Amino acid sequence: MWGRLWPLLLSFLTATAVPGPSLRRPSRELDATPRMTIPYEELSGTQHFKGRAQNYSTLLLEEASARLLVGARGALFSLNAHNIGDGTHKEIHWEASPEMQSKCHQKGKNNQTECFNHVRFLQRLNATHLYACGTHAFQPLCAAIDAEAFTLPTSFEEGKEKCPYDPARGFTGLIIDGGLYTATRYEFRSIPDIRRSRHPHSLRTEEAPMHWLNDAEFVFSVLVRESKASAVGDDDKVYYFFTERAAEEGSGSFAQSRSSHRVARVARVCKGDLGGKKILQKKWTSFLKARLICHIPQYETLRGVCSLEADTSARTHFYAAFTLTTQWKTLEASAICRYDLAEVQAVFAGPYMEYQDGVRRWGRYEGGVPEPRPGSCITDSLRSRGYNSSQDLPSLVLDFVKLHPLMARPVVPTRGRPLLLKRSVRYTHLTGTPVTTPAGPTYDLLFLGTADGWIHKAVVLGSGMHIIEETQVFKEPQSVENLVISPTQHSLYVGAPSGVIQLSLSSCSRYRSCYDCILARDPYCGWDPGTHACVVTTTGANRSQGSRTALIQDIERGNRGCEGNRDTGPPPPLKTRSVLRGDDVLLPCDQPSNLARALWMLNGSMGLSDGQDGYRVGVDGLLVTDTQPEHSGNYGCYAEENGLRTLLASYSLTVRPATPAPAPQAPAMPGAQLAPDMRLLYVLAIATLGGLCLILASSLFYVACLRRGGRGHRQKYSLGRASRAGGSAVQLQTVSGQCPGEEDGDDGEGAGGLEGGCLQIIPGEGAPAPPPPPPPPPPAELTNGLVALPSRLRRMNGNSYVLLRQSNNGVPAGPCSFAEELSRILEKRKHTQLVEHLDESSV
Repeated sequence: MWGRLWPLLLSFLTATAVPGPSLRRPSRELDATPRMTIPYEELSGTQHFKGRAQNYSTLLLEEASARLLVGARGALFSLNAHNIGDGTHKEIHWEASPEMQSKCHQKGKNNQTECFNHVRFLQRLNATHLYACGTHAFQPLCAAIDAEAFTLPTSFEEGKEKCPYDPARGFTGLIIDGGLYTATRYEFRSIPDIRRSRHPHSLRTEEAPMHWLNDAEFVFSVLVRESKASAVGDDDKVYYFFTERAAEEGSGSFAQSRSSHRVARVARVCKGDLGGKKILQKKWTSFLKARLICHIPQYETLRGVCSLEADTSARTHFYAAFTLTTQWKTLEASAICRYDLAEVQAVFAGPYMEYQDGVRRWGRYEGGVPEPRPGSCITDSLRSRGYNSSQDLPSLVLDFVKLHPLMARPVVPTRGRPLLLKRSVRYTHLTGTPVTTPAGPTYDLLFLGTADGWIHKAVVLGSGMHIIEETQVFKEPQSVENLVISPTQHSLYVGAPSGVIQLSLSSCSRYRSCYDCILARDPYCGWDPGTHACVVTTTGANRSQGSRTALIQDIERGNRGCEGNRDTGPPPPLKTRSVLRGDDVLLPCDQPSNLARALWMLNGSMGLSDGQDGYRVGVDGLLVTDTQPEHSGNYGCYAEENGLRTLLASYSLTVRPATPAPAPQAPAMPGAQLAPDMRLLYVLAIATLGGLCLILASSLFYVACLRRGGRGHRQKYSLGRASRAGGSAVQLQTVSGQCPGEEDGDDGEGAGGLEGGCLQIIPGEGAPAPPPPPPPPPPAELTNGLVALPSRLRRMNGNSYVLLRQSNNGVPAGPCSFAEELSRILEKRKHTQLVEHLDESSV
């Protein structure tokens, strides 16, 4: 019973609130809002590269040579890292032959997406060559490429044990001291595997009596130099992050319902592992894996991982992006969690799990653990005891490793909760870099790519994460597939299906005042009191250490340092507005920050709230409806953010009384000043012309009636084009001899005709007129909790907006007729007088 109710209860809690570890957390932390939004049209200083290939998903940055190497579908590129779009790139065409594509298609694969050579691996092999692998239409190949000439070799290597067949399959790989460490599904329809090749001791994971990996999809791998400055002579380790089907769930209805449930994992192997001598020959003897938990274990999927400071193991930590999705797809969100290497090491040093045949489930192992500890690397202590390599380990230890690859404790995030939660966003990739500020502290700066082509820039703080800005880097929505940071070039490189984009790591020039600069909380930006500008804080040739320390920053709080500083930006100009009493007026005010709250003040002291005395406050400005004399005064629009208040706009509003319009005077007749004889002559001429027009009109009407009587049938006259099938012409039809009281014609269509053969408008043969457009939808609640401004405003008289119709519940009423609207306007004009000289800045 509880096995069936538990998923329902958990999904209900997830769908309603996406709860964190503490239900008392502020709501803003449950859905972080980027401070600034930069649409594609406002991007500046970016560089683009797009060749004749597609799917630019593999990136390799070489800082020493300032080259960005790109692997795409059917091609490789070498770009100038200073400016990827300068046209100096080198290109290698590496397509699968038509014969290979045909064979791929015959295997049932898609010849529009899969039967190509997708470059999935690109690493530096040695000082002179690169190493690349491609799917090659489901027949993988690898090649050693001359880095200087950037040309393919004359011969290739078999890639079936180094590269996946499927271009959509999860894959990760590294070249470490000449050895190739890869993780994926290699052979066609094979099981997943972590392998080491191009090495004197090739190794792989175990398959019997149980699979160490269960339908795994790999996301990321990294080498951590744990041997560096190690007091115990430890070995370097390679960590792998992936998802797989859960194996440790118990039996019963819950386990059956979650049979396809996938969990996040972290695994590790020792770089010096040589495999076993008799047991686990050519297999890893140091393979261990553990559960990775972020927020809601049953409903989270690992999407991306990045590591920071892997060269110093004591400070190494990982950031992972997860997608949170409920069982019924009722809610989608993303979470970012941080994991410290020390916590991962502690989990691998803890208790093991064991598969219990009696109950057919995994449970915690409670028995004794043999020595040396299974899964550990060779250290100085083991060498002193005669264990110089993994091939010297006892058979008892290797048997234990074979049956106990899973750890009992999960790896939990730092602080026990996510650093960031974001609704309605799916992160696909992330990368980061530590940034040292002029004051001394170092902050981790992360760049998060989304499934629809946006980049979120966020800084990790003690209380969580602050999203500095969100940037739309692609005009057409597409998934961000790779991100690489170059601190030397101060650039971020974004790989996607359509091309590569180069962005600056900071946009400090966007902030025009000291307040704007510190509110951004960007570790790369600081306010320079000497130049009165927000500048990049990184050390350069033209910036001394002394000038850097003088920069103003407040990354943790984001509101201190500008006290007493006069660099708060120029005051906005005072704009005047003149409006007649009873009219409506809109005072525009745009909020540049998504985190700011609009605050309106009247005469510097009276705060205005939405719905108060005819005031409507929205994100675009203040609407004053049915203005009265007491509405006159000075209005100030402020942005209130993080305890700071900045003036954005200033208005002087004058409401003028509506005076009655003077009675219209009849214009003097021109003939009043003429002599009586001349006036009589004018009257006779006008009467004569009028009589002639009347006689001519009567004659034409008589002739037309005679012609209609002679024909004896109806005639049709079409307005515009002639009526035909599918047209929309309106016809004028004459009805002769079918006046009321007369008999109907032979065709019986004259009933209800008009006397005198008058015209009658009837529908034509064309299609009916299209229905009127539906009324606009009601205004939605905006992101900052303020109701949208009325949507049906019409400009009138050059200085005010008239609110046409709006119901009390905020839903716009339906469209009214022109006659009704005109009557209301004319009725109002009877009692008002327009302002003759309007202010030129009036809206």
